[in-house]
Amino acid sequence: MLTDTIDGWVAGLKVLEEWGIHNAYGLPAGSLNSLMDAFEKEQGNINFVQVRHEEVGALAAAMSAKFTGKIGVCIGSAGPGATHLFNGLYDAKYDNVPLLAIVGQRPLKQLNLDMFQEFNQNPYFVDVSVYNRRVAYPEQLPKVLDEAIRTAYAKKGVAVVEVPVDFGWAKIDKKDTYSAANAYRERPLLDPDEKDIKAAVSILEEAEKPVIYAGVGTRGCGEAVVELSKKIKAPIVITGINFDNFDYDTDALLGSAYRVGWKPANEVLEEADTILFIGSNFPFSEAENMFGNIKKFVQIDIDPFKLGKRHHADVSILGDASLAIDKILSEVSVKTDNGWYEANIANNKNWKEYMQALEERNEGELQLFQVYNAINKVAAEDAIYSIDVGNTTQTSIRHLHMNPKNMWRTSQLFATMGNGLPGAIAAKAELPERQVWSLSGDGGFTMVFQDIVTAVKYKLPSINVVFTNERFAFIRDEQEDTNDHFYGVDIADIDFAKIAEAQGAKGYTVRKIDELDKVFAQAIEDEKNGHVVVIDAKISLDRPIPVEHLQLDDRKFTSEQIKAFKERYYGENLLPLHHFLKEQKL
Repeated sequence: MLTDTIDGWVAGLKVLEEWGIHNAYGLPAGSLNSLMDAFEKEQGNINFVQVRHEEVGALAAAMSAKFTGKIGVCIGSAGPGATHLFNGLYDAKYDNVPLLAIVGQRPLKQLNLDMFQEFNQNPYFVDVSVYNRRVAYPEQLPKVLDEAIRTAYAKKGVAVVEVPVDFGWAKIDKKDTYSAANAYRERPLLDPDEKDIKAAVSILEEAEKPVIYAGVGTRGCGEAVVELSKKIKAPIVITGINFDNFDYDTDALLGSAYRVGWKPANEVLEEADTILFIGSNFPFSEAENMFGNIKKFVQIDIDPFKLGKRHHADVSILGDASLAIDKILSEVSVKTDNGWYEANIANNKNWKEYMQALEERNEGELQLFQVYNAINKVAAEDAIYSIDVGNTTQTSIRHLHMNPKNMWRTSQLFATMGNGLPGAIAAKAELPERQVWSLSGDGGFTMVFQDIVTAVKYKLPSINVVFTNERFAFIRDEQEDTNDHFYGVDIADIDFAKIAEAQGAKGYTVRKIDELDKVFAQAIEDEKNGHVVVIDAKISLDRPIPVEHLQLDDRKFTSEQIKAFKERYYGENLLPLHHFLKEQKL
């Protein structure tokens, strides 16, 4: 007879606590009632955050992992609660972050009887997960959870644990409820091979038009990337998700490439002869042949699977980006600029002046650009930005003036709409001392706005900006380039300020440029006083400039085409990279 026992799910939660997990996002359900009992008993040690839709919980868990580097946790009931988790789970899968999904199930004796909300869940999670198990008996519950967490960390992915509800109430022996949390260690940094470093240095020293392409693998070593850029006279292109690794004012930082990017980054890839490709999986480079003109390609990655994946590699370096960059820095010679570096800096300056002019316009319709200017004026130096998918991703990359003290996260590769607000909830729950923003279009925000009340309920103040133009604008812009007609992209207007107020938040609507400063100053005060804020910015229908389809170079377009392009996108003073290369006699 057991004399020192513990409820199965209490034991399970203690495992989560030992792993440093503070918050789990989900909804209660009959198949989760034993877990809810355990949360009540473990109050103060771990928090159950009740969301209004399981998808929000899964997205919050995924975004939590992106902001903290620690595993996120979400919960779904048997059947519909489990299926609602999938957007968040695939977001975590494709962005390679650890996530634990706890899925409820009918009591063991009711399984395989076509019971209410019962279905065969395990096969359903096979594709999304790196670990996928149903607990077989009560004593196994804490052990399976521990293994799930270890696997999620080790393989940087989603672990799914299904638990019959009766197991959570079963009494199990306390001595069997330990975790491996104290034994967990990060993998040591992988030191690159010296011969590969020397081969890379040889190519970089001979390059006439080099570019550094810095992916998320360079996060944390942005200063070293900039130092290398100056030494070898190579401007820097970055993965979009990596903007907060660098200071906006870095003169050779050309931004990210392709559609969600900057003009200088797209142009430089057409002219470069050599790329140092570091810690990135940039899929558009292959799909759009963006490295088609490159003569020499040097790649650094910690994952051997990614070496040579997107382009033939003349030199591949397996190792940690920071160690590889330091080794290259120590061995490469200082290069004299042949005009290439200065031409790209000049082109970048011209682009930033263009963006600044848009941001500082004080006449005409309210455009999204002026909203970003208002954010930049009041945002804290270390503000956290949770960015929804769509035009908001593209324009945040262009118009938020970030630095390495910021954090900027979105649904990177899966690109699921609706992740902005859940990310803000998670960021504030995990990092309560930081100022938190979510930025969303009206399409994405409509998918999740019911959970403003979640932020209000748990006293998680944030400022949530909604860019309202009554369009799925990113898709509409795409249809302009690919379709005969616009169809299915218009959406009805909503008074988001009223909806926010109805949920207990502060709500504001902005329609004019001269209203911005007052509203954003008030929002900052509200946030400081513990309020959740929603700002509904009713913006114009202006399309952000399509940097992947520039019409500026007179070698490719007629004067009439260039004039029309500049007029549409307010780019009268925009010049192509070719202009600056000519000035340098290149």
